[in-house]
Amino acid sequence: MSRLATSFVLGYHGCDRSIALKAVNEGADILQSNRDYDWLGPGAYFWESDPKRAQEWAEWKTSIGDYKEPAVIGAVIDLRNCLDLVSRDDIELLRAAHKSFLSVQRKGGLPIPKNKNPKGAKDKDRVLRFLDCAVMRHLHKILDAYAASEPTFDAFDTVRGMFVEGGKVYAGSGIYSKSHVQIAVRSPACIKGIFLPLNSN
Repeated sequence: MSRLATSFVLGYHGCDRSIALKAVNEGADILQSNRDYDWLGPGAYFWESDPKRAQEWAEWKTSIGDYKEPAVIGAVIDLRNCLDLVSRDDIELLRAAHKSFLSVQRKGGLPIPKNKNPKGAKDKDRVLRFLDCAVMRHLHKILDAYAASEPTFDAFDTVRGMFVEGGKVYAGSGIYSKSHVQIAVRSPACIKGIFLPLNSN
């Protein structure tokens, strides 16, 4: 439950231009994602400090017909009580949640989901994070229930994680071309302001 990092960050969210304009001009909420393969669990997803990556995402969603016109929203995000997956303590908390999740699934005779790639994917990134999402949901469920009974305890408002993705930047490199930091905002109150980046159309 880390607050060691600077609490305010800039995040960028790729979306359809109509959604971007409604969010900025009318105060419409940014859509919360709750798919079974969202690697940080439910929340509004942002790329930290990377509007270009958000733009690439929006352009890809346009190319497959999900959006009509790609756009990017910038946001000032207060991480507040953040599950920070580059913090040793928070990683250990996630490890404990995984152990608990496995126990619950096995006792109930339920399947254990696996991370996997979309059909036809050539890389090994396993971007469909079914297991990671299930563990995150399990952790949030436990902590949300505890917070409901213990007024001094706060459940997580945001989740922040580093995702290593893509091919090597150059031969022999340990750095990968699509690696990024993402933030899933669970509590809309963490979004202190939204804007259209200067280079947006």
